[in-house]
Amino acid sequence: MVAGRSDGRVGEGWAGVRWEDWRDYDAIRRRLDQGADPERWGGGSPLHRAAAFGSPEVVAELARRVADVDALEDGTSALWEAVLAQRADNARALVAAGADPWRVFMGGWSPGRLSLAGSTPDLFDVPEEAPGLTDTERTAAEEGRRLVAALGDFTCEGTGLACVAGIDAEEAIRRLEATPVDREKLDSLLEDPYAYDMDESLQVIGVTTVPGGCVVTQPWGYAPQMPGVLRLLSAGTVCYGLYANPKSGNQGAIARDGVIEGWDLHPGGGPNPEDPPEEVLASYLYRSNAVAYACAYAGLRLTDARAVVGPADAWVELPRRDYWSH
Repeated sequence: MVAGRSDGRVGEGWAGVRWEDWRDYDAIRRRLDQGADPERWGGGSPLHRAAAFGSPEVVAELARRVADVDALEDGTSALWEAVLAQRADNARALVAAGADPWRVFMGGWSPGRLSLAGSTPDLFDVPEEAPGLTDTERTAAEEGRRLVAALGDFTCEGTGLACVAGIDAEEAIRRLEATPVDREKLDSLLEDPYAYDMDESLQVIGVTTVPGGCVVTQPWGYAPQMPGVLRLLSAGTVCYGLYANPKSGNQGAIARDGVIEGWDLHPGGGPNPEDPPEEVLASYLYRSNAVAYACAYAGLRLTDARAVVGPADAWVELPRRDYWSH
């Protein structure tokens, strides 16, 4: 459901509730007093929605009214949702209501152990017997916080990327057989890429060397994520492709040694029940940050966003060929 829109299927008591309404304590309490079911919101749980999107006051009110504050939705508790969304205030409200931070869910992670990798590692009291982070997980968490801060906030909608491990910009250009763009054409394109025919603008990409490898970028299109581009770039290494599709959201792809291993992925989204422990951690560290996720997957350690948004080390033109079937 789109944020800000109501869902007419939620049933009596919650009809018309929008995502932002979960922060309105008076409105939610009024619905509950009028008979809204604290256990059910459509096919899900009001407490889970409030844990991720609501206020601690709403969370506490719902927690007081449910039969089990640790009841599961899609295999996880409301406390898991609060931690995953990095809503420390809501997590504290749930623990105060009796939620268990150390109950294990996806990939062997509990909400408590996952929080140790986030921005509030002191969120919960840690029992002596509770497992902490491994050295590998601690290093990944530290790098995750550093990378997200280094990239900062910017608009990436419509951007295509290829994050390539272990090669520099010069080698990427060689592999793609790309050629320098005419300076006058480049200046005009960078000023207003959408004024150009797509067949022309998609041929131009930026390439930048970064610690750990290089980034191929196109702030106005999907060319870096085309299968043929990823196959060429990933020879002998690994490459993560991303297209921040304005219509359908972030689309990810993995290429390894010239083979597409993953397609139509969703970087920056939440973890899935079948994910291994390291993927659950990555999904937590880079939730809602698809660019950082793509960079981290390839082991790139960017120090700022220039490789993504420009100006690139080099702007080059791809040779005309079929990049979808080859």
